[in-house]
Amino acid sequence: MKITFLGATRTVTGSNFLVEGAGKKFLVDCGMWQGKAEQEMENSQDFEFNPAEIDFMLLTHAHIDHSGRIPKLYNEGFKNKVYAHKATCDLCALMLPDSGHIQETETEWKNKRRIRRGEEPLEPIYTAEQAAKSLEIFEPVQYDQIIEITPEIHVRFNDAGHMLGSSIIELWVKEGDKEVKTVFTGDLGNNDIPLLSPPTMIEDTDFLVMESTYGSRLHIKNDKKAELFLNIVSETLNNGGTVVIPSFAVGRTQEILYEINELKDEKDDEEFRRKYKTLMKAPVYVDSPLAISATEVFKENTELFDEKTKEEILRGDNPLEFPGLKFTRTADESKELNEDETPSIIISASGMCEVGRIKHHLKHNLWNPKSTILFVGYQAPGTLGYSIVNGAKTVKILGEEIAVNARVEYIEGYSGHADQELLMNFIYSFIKKPKHIFLVHGEPESQEILADKIETETKLGVTIPEFGETYELNEEIVMTHKIERRLNKTIKSEILQRLEKVKEELKDMEVYVNQDLQDKNLRDEDIFRINEKIKSLEKQILNVIEG
Repeated sequence: MKITFLGATRTVTGSNFLVEGAGKKFLVDCGMWQGKAEQEMENSQDFEFNPAEIDFMLLTHAHIDHSGRIPKLYNEGFKNKVYAHKATCDLCALMLPDSGHIQETETEWKNKRRIRRGEEPLEPIYTAEQAAKSLEIFEPVQYDQIIEITPEIHVRFNDAGHMLGSSIIELWVKEGDKEVKTVFTGDLGNNDIPLLSPPTMIEDTDFLVMESTYGSRLHIKNDKKAELFLNIVSETLNNGGTVVIPSFAVGRTQEILYEINELKDEKDDEEFRRKYKTLMKAPVYVDSPLAISATEVFKENTELFDEKTKEEILRGDNPLEFPGLKFTRTADESKELNEDETPSIIISASGMCEVGRIKHHLKHNLWNPKSTILFVGYQAPGTLGYSIVNGAKTVKILGEEIAVNARVEYIEGYSGHADQELLMNFIYSFIKKPKHIFLVHGEPESQEILADKIETETKLGVTIPEFGETYELNEEIVMTHKIERRLNKTIKSEILQRLEKVKEELKDMEVYVNQDLQDKNLRDEDIFRINEKIKSLEKQILNVIEG
């Protein structure tokens, strides 16, 4: 049996593994690349395999970095089954068409600029309609059932505790008289994620392909997390500001709603009650059509919730509903939020601030020192969210330079990913330990620290695969070959690409400056500020020329 690592290698996106065994070729996940521009360019590239030759696919969960290229796979010839948990199928029915809509919108925006420059228009990676069409090949399964794909290949999906329907996949492949078992963790959840059950511990495996997002870090514990959330929110609301929470539409949004509802039972001291009253008086807006629909899917799959949540629902306390909660479906309703000066909480997608309504809320709140931008999920390098969390003084949003004057907070404990302690506990839980571990879905530093800890404490072999590496899984792990990455850019090509981008941005700047100068309400200080920024830009250009 062989595994070729074609995504989530030394990065956290683009999850995609090609498995060959028992005469079959199949995939585990087929996710989109997100974050850095050069990674996102790979989404439109050809696959490193012929989609028509893939016999089936196993999908760990619905997040776009794991599922987002399935419609592209379908368009290019893959028409066999995608096995996934029922809740994952339900969520993909929302998320993939939404992703297609984003591809269409972004391509339309890019094409306006390309046409102005006399360039050929681009095609979207796939459309919302094509994404909806690809759903016909999804095959829903349940947890804890061994499924026969062929007489030689069996799989079992187990609860990964990362999001609704997320799965740890056990895979048995028999070749001749030898059977090899491999476990793919997908994304492992925390033990204390609201609503969800903790990850399933697996008893045995020959090989383990494990995520490592937080392989070098420990999360803040749940009891401190709720208190920290309440402190940040109440202080901002008392200050007359808005709390903007960039949140992943599926998973984090529902967990935050749960936390807000649960705060009423946390403590009973006077200071806590005062802060809680401040929170309850403020409107809480979920401003994402996808998040609203996903919340309905959560309500329809309550059998997957943890025992505590099930008991609350039986008592009539729905953790996803409370006074003051409002859902904004239309674009007009979303715009009205930024015109209302009432202190409020706005939960909006996307979680890394790359697309969607969140950009408009940031544009209207980042400059305001009264407001708070509260991050509750992982921010991939190269994303707008990463820049804000890591102290950027200004950021460019929708073509406009925005000063970051708002309070910026990050509560790591809301992450849907296991931290280093839980990742190690997952390995310790095996009665029969894996012969070898492959670390995927993590930045290089996290992976190297975790690999060192695993090797030191368990004496197990660990490999951090590079993109395109194929490993044969025998008694000895052997790398048989490596595909060279198509977008292996040289520094020269990167400079040329950046130069083209600067040219485009100068054209955009000219349009925006002219628009500003024609504004009759423009103040003298605004004109002075524009002039100073252009003078500063002139100096930087001269420095490059003289250098």
